[in-house]
Amino acid sequence: MLYQIYPRSFADSNTDGIGDLRGIIDRIDYLEWLGIDAIWLSPITVSPNADWGYDVADFYAVQPDLGTFTDFDELVADAHQRGIRVLLDFVPNHTSDQHPWFIDARSSKTSQFRDWYVWADPSTDGSPPNNWVSSFGGPAWTLDSKTSQYYLHNHLSEQPDLNWWNGDLRDAFDDILVFWFDRGVDGFRIDVCNVIIKDAELRDNPPATADDPLDIQLFGQRPVYNANRPEVHDVLRRWRRIADSYDPPRLLLGETPVDDFTDLAEFYGADLDELQLAFNFPFINATFDAVAMPKIVEQVETFLPPGAWPAWTGSNHDMSRFATRWAHDDPRQARAALIMLLGLRGTPVLYQGDEIGLGDTPLEQKDLRDPLGVRFFPAYAGRDAMRTPMPWRDGPGGGFTDPAVRPWLPLGDTECNVESQLADPTSMLILARDLISLRKRTPDLNIGSYAALPAPEGVWAWRRGDRHAVIINCSERDASVDGLSGCVRVGTDRARDGEAFDGALQLRSREGLVAEIQP
Repeated sequence: MLYQIYPRSFADSNTDGIGDLRGIIDRIDYLEWLGIDAIWLSPITVSPNADWGYDVADFYAVQPDLGTFTDFDELVADAHQRGIRVLLDFVPNHTSDQHPWFIDARSSKTSQFRDWYVWADPSTDGSPPNNWVSSFGGPAWTLDSKTSQYYLHNHLSEQPDLNWWNGDLRDAFDDILVFWFDRGVDGFRIDVCNVIIKDAELRDNPPATADDPLDIQLFGQRPVYNANRPEVHDVLRRWRRIADSYDPPRLLLGETPVDDFTDLAEFYGADLDELQLAFNFPFINATFDAVAMPKIVEQVETFLPPGAWPAWTGSNHDMSRFATRWAHDDPRQARAALIMLLGLRGTPVLYQGDEIGLGDTPLEQKDLRDPLGVRFFPAYAGRDAMRTPMPWRDGPGGGFTDPAVRPWLPLGDTECNVESQLADPTSMLILARDLISLRKRTPDLNIGSYAALPAPEGVWAWRRGDRHAVIINCSERDASVDGLSGCVRVGTDRARDGEAFDGALQLRSREGLVAEIQP
């Protein structure tokens, strides 16, 4: 059970409006109570925050806004004392343009770190070297006036891409991994894992077609040469050897935004010698219904190598929260989605606030901090809506910061908060805790196999292991699943916990439950 923390928005310990490491320390008992096995922290390293931590200026230091190494070491120690592992974000595709490596690289064509980045001469007409586009819009190339060459940036121009064909660079990142592993870090979530290696010849990407997914069509080209290169697997195997050299082995979790399930499977390695976990983007992007999602889960079960373990999430710092995106802010559907996430075979990943059904926070243009939102508003408001501060209690400050302090992003409606739900035995928070506890103490739900069960239209039902089933009514109609007998263990309607059923299981609209069933 993994829990993502966006440190700037989790808890502010020093009332400067910015969440910090000590704020996480102050809430570590909450995470233990919830039953979390590991936390993943979005970037805590030094950054000028052009992309809020994902533009790293020093891989070996803690961002002062977030705390100190003393705070970090205390957080790791406190978490480990409670049996909670700590994962950090690892950003190997690019650095900040303020990183010393890049400052040196752009100083001259013969500088020490020049070849650590991707440089190319202009085309004959002075335009960029090829047709690659940035994920933030526009060409993926910026002309450096001093050396008259373009540098590559698959993201912001302030995020120059590193050249992973350079052996010295690979050695440097080995050292970064070892530094943090030796400091007690239990693993890394690897940012844009599929983009690290680029085509050595810098060939043009082919145009998108009508058969491509919508996100590819929006960019107008298929990312054949600036992403998803086969050589990335050599890098991952190298990192896995480092991770496995520790006792216990460290975890590598990849951000793997690929649409093909055979491509996703390759990130685990045919011999399971690459990532231990890889995020499933077709799943997070799917509609919450009884057709699309079962197809994705069944394809994952089919294509992943034997022994591979899936990872499932419905929200993160880049994606709309599942209470809004999947459930359309319907509390019934959000509770059903929570049961679905915690009922699949694999590792569920909750993003801070998912456990209370927190939805996206509508923001005004003046409040936007995300460069995507700033650049594309109102066509796209960016990612700030899912990064707003965690509401710990109702009222000004929301328990995130002092009521008199303006947080770095506005708080949403604090009526949905931890304190209120702790006091309500029927709340989504208590549902989340009970589901996590049930999953941990029930082998079927923890490590049991997945197998689809017959169900009427609009209902998704599957067996876990020998004696448990998860049933989700994704429709607005009441439904009956025939051929099942047993007892409800945990349901979205807590009044049904312990209810026996014989031969048929009745479900109301948008209802979900976990049941012990007769084999």
